[in-house]
Amino acid sequence: MVRRIFWMAVGAGATVWAMNKANEAVHRLTPDSLSGTAARGALHLGDAAKRFAADVRAGMSEREEQLRSDLGLDGTAVVEPRRAPRRDARYRAISAAPGSPAAALPPARAQRTARVIEPTPRQPRELPGGTTNQEDL
Repeated sequence: MVRRIFWMAVGAGATVWAMNKANEAVHRLTPDSLSGTAARGALHLGDAAKRFAADVRAGMSEREEQLRSDLGLDGTAVVEPRRAPRRDARYRAISAAPGSPAAALPPARAQRTARVIEPTPRQPRELPGGTTNQEDL
C-alpha cells in the first residue's frame, strides 16, 4: 500500500510540474507576450546600433585628426581665396568680333564660353651644336 501512495504522490507532483510548464508556454505564446518580446528585442537591437554608430564616429574623428596632422592640415595653413581670371581688353574684343562663335551668344554666355587665344610668335631656340630650330617654324 505504501508503494501505491508513493507512486500516486509522484504522479500528482509530475502533473503539477507539467501544468506549470504548460501555463508558462501558453503565457509566452500569447500575442501580448510575443509583441513584448519583439519590442524588447527591437530596443536591444536599436541600442546596439547606436553603440556601433558612436564607435564608428569616434573612430572616424580619430582617423581624421591623424590624417590632418600627418598632412599638415590642422588649421595652420593659410588658404587664399580663388580670384576670377583677368579679362583684358584684347580678349573682349576678340570674343565679341563679328563672325566669332561667341558673337552669336548672349553677352553673359559669350564671356563664359569664348576661349579665343591669339598665338604668340615663336622665337627660334638655339640647339646643341650651334644650330637653331628656325626650320621647324
